[in-house]
Amino acid sequence: MPAAVASRYARVLADLVTKPGSGLDGERALAELESFAAALTSSRQFAHVLLSPAVPPPRKRALIARLAAALGLSGLVQRFLYVLVDHRRVALLAEIREAFEEEIDRRRGRVRVEVASARELIAAQREALGRELARLTGRQPRLRFRLEPGLIGGLLARVGSTVYDGSVRGQLASLRQRLAGEE
Repeated sequence: MPAAVASRYARVLADLVTKPGSGLDGERALAELESFAAALTSSRQFAHVLLSPAVPPPRKRALIARLAAALGLSGLVQRFLYVLVDHRRVALLAEIREAFEEEIDRRRGRVRVEVASARELIAAQREALGRELARLTGRQPRLRFRLEPGLIGGLLARVGSTVYDGSVRGQLASLRQRLAGEE
């Protein structure tokens, strides 16, 4: 869960992106933030310059401008990054990106679903799961998949604080509780 400060910055960016005539959609803005964050994490020197209070903001802005041109970032995202530099919030970029994704999803009526499975799901299984979760939640799911071999088989789907357990491990645990209750 992103911090309150990160959430405020994310909401402002979401307001700007969803404003009519912004020329940018939430998915593209998210991709741009991700590419900038990847550049930041891949270069220790770049991160050090942007995070250092000894480097003046105009120098940081010039560095961002060069990288933004190389990455093809929109003017809106570039100006947002300038604000982060000016307010010394670059260290929160990962949290802001996460909060921005949550905010865009919320505004579009989507819900995040973390899916853990014992093995890789094929496309048809992913689509069927997406349809079923849309039916259960009443919103369009944004699915994130990960492998968890300890499940033995089946899958777990987490929607917020709700967990749908269709794993073999979960079914065995349920069976164990029922059998223990009958004794």
